[in-house]
Amino acid sequence: MHSRAVRERGNTTKRYRLHPAQVVVSGFALTILVGTALLMLPNSRVGPGGASFLEALFTATSAVCVTGLTVVDTAVYWTPFGQIVILVLIQIGGFGIMSFASVVGLAIARKLSLRSRVTAVAETKSVGLEDVKGLVLGVVRISLAIEVTIAVMLALRFMIGYGEPVGRAIWLGVFHSVSSFNNAGFALFSDNLMSFATDAWICLPISAAVILGGLGFPVIVQLRRQLRAQVRNPRRGWSIRTWTMNTRIVVAGTIALLILGTAYITAVEWSNPNTLGPLDWPGKLLTGFFQSVQTRTAGFNSIDIGQMDSASLLGMDVLMLIGGGPAGTAGGIKITTFAVLFFILWTELRGAVAVNVFGKRLSRAVHREAITIALLAVAVIIAATAALMLMTEISMDALLFEAISAFATVGLSTGITAGLPWGGQIILILLMFIGRLGPITIGSAIALRERHTTYELPKERPIIG
Repeated sequence: MHSRAVRERGNTTKRYRLHPAQVVVSGFALTILVGTALLMLPNSRVGPGGASFLEALFTATSAVCVTGLTVVDTAVYWTPFGQIVILVLIQIGGFGIMSFASVVGLAIARKLSLRSRVTAVAETKSVGLEDVKGLVLGVVRISLAIEVTIAVMLALRFMIGYGEPVGRAIWLGVFHSVSSFNNAGFALFSDNLMSFATDAWICLPISAAVILGGLGFPVIVQLRRQLRAQVRNPRRGWSIRTWTMNTRIVVAGTIALLILGTAYITAVEWSNPNTLGPLDWPGKLLTGFFQSVQTRTAGFNSIDIGQMDSASLLGMDVLMLIGGGPAGTAGGIKITTFAVLFFILWTELRGAVAVNVFGKRLSRAVHREAITIALLAVAVIIAATAALMLMTEISMDALLFEAISAFATVGLSTGITAGLPWGGQIILILLMFIGRLGPITIGSAIALRERHTTYELPKERPIIG
């Protein structure tokens, strides 16, 4: 009788054990709630009293989801304590709560349990369980190395070029370095980075941090390994053939989208008197490049987004939706998802049977996953935009831009965020949360168990087109 009760308790425990995806979602939600509570403290806000619940919740969600949308001016609304809270939330959110927890556990226990590894796989999207420990430690080293390097460059520029005191220059360098590498887009200036539109010493380091963070940690790790091998043996040339398919797609896609985005934004805004018009041609190219980089989910702006041409906003909608590389700090549906959809389309147009990419055949499971993510993203964005249109009288292009920016965790805005009703801001909060974790992660977290069928139904083909 006793053994039976023990077995029943064991089965109950097993039945209610959280799925790793549920742990990830719960971890993000808990961090947002803690951040909200901290930002509501009176010493987090300048002036009497604390921030309202919605202001604190929106800011905490935007920071943890590394988005950058704001309903208050970060530079003047929050005290240094509040800004530190935001910075910590950005770092935790960008690094990944589950990866962060794995590092803490590793430091204490010097090892990772199997369950911790499975959870980290769900967060980092690593391929194998045995790679998680090395990946998490690599993420820490790479993140700190890049953030420290960019922080030093920015601090020196703020100190030498703008006469900022040493302490203030260091703080500005650290904050914007962490914000840029984690693709957050929070800035400590009321006009974001518009005052530095033509300053290459500010724009280029921030752009470099955004690009590196958007590549994704697996890509950075592989590139770092090859760079080390090149240093050890200078005669050994770079071999792209040794790159994984993921690295090839992300690197090629990043370069292509940066070039196309820069050319498109610069060309459309070239004569716009409210954006690039007053600048000389080097300034226009720098600003166009910077804005193209930020549209890939960073959220800094060196020009007034609300004054940009509608055609520019539409092109930026596409860039924001695509986003950056997987398993990094970027958002969107990811370059790899877009690339898979493109290759599926190209294969169908050519009449081929298998989808081949860089000499390898794509699994049909990858086809389904890419299509699912894309359709879910489009459905969520359309539903959110329609809801926002019913709540406000704002134009559809501005609302669509805002919805995509929130879902893709970009943070760019035409300036309508703070003016939205509370219901509209709640919608943006949900979009940021869903967009950061991904529709697939959210769906698998909700599902209590996986269902496996032991049979297949007969095939039949409907008429397409």
